[in-house]
Amino acid sequence: MGDFLFAPHAPVTIPIARGGLFAVRRLYCVGRNYAEHIVEMGNDTRDPPFFFAKPADAVLVGGAAMPYPPQTADLQHEIELVVAIGKDGADIAVGDALNHVYGYAAGLDMTRRDLQALAKKAGRPWEMAKAFDCSAPIGTIEPAEAIGHPDSGAITLSVNGVERQRGDLADQIWSVGEAIAYLSQFVTLKAGDLIMTGTPAGVGAVGRGDVIEGSIARVGTVRTVIS
Repeated sequence: MGDFLFAPHAPVTIPIARGGLFAVRRLYCVGRNYAEHIVEMGNDTRDPPFFFAKPADAVLVGGAAMPYPPQTADLQHEIELVVAIGKDGADIAVGDALNHVYGYAAGLDMTRRDLQALAKKAGRPWEMAKAFDCSAPIGTIEPAEAIGHPDSGAITLSVNGVERQRGDLADQIWSVGEAIAYLSQFVTLKAGDLIMTGTPAGVGAVGRGDVIEGSIARVGTVRTVIS
């Protein structure tokens, strides 16, 4: 242990579809990136993109069960395309942004919607609504060299086999390249960073025992059970 007060925490990793592990550094999330979802949440589609963060250890992999979090009566699902950054960069040009992408995965931005609503009303941060334990179930990462850079295709989510969300990656207001370029104006992106790129319409509540399954064409799936 050396001079550490306690043993350092193990790195957070996500399996790569063709072997190996992706070590997670930071997790950024794009807020409101599909027009229909913006409308269902009562917001303005003309607003520029904004970002919030989840801690790396919010990531849940391998289809593991997600504990129902405390202090909420309205846990909601959001299916999202996850971008895995494989090359460092700051002030990245849109035309160069995809060169910084290692691969893609399907993920869930789980949200304590009641706490988010209270935070919005009070003008407070969203962390307790978004950045709680196990709030980011993520499937395996598909390398871009194998699947390319998906900019269209179905993105769906079902609960207990009943479809709730359906959209298309082509419906994103801000493309992956634009999101990377914009975010990199504020922070230096590093290999190991993840970007969750927003959810289509149809978000809704889940409870204990519910099976959540998400799928993104060419990218893969994500699954968890609320325990």
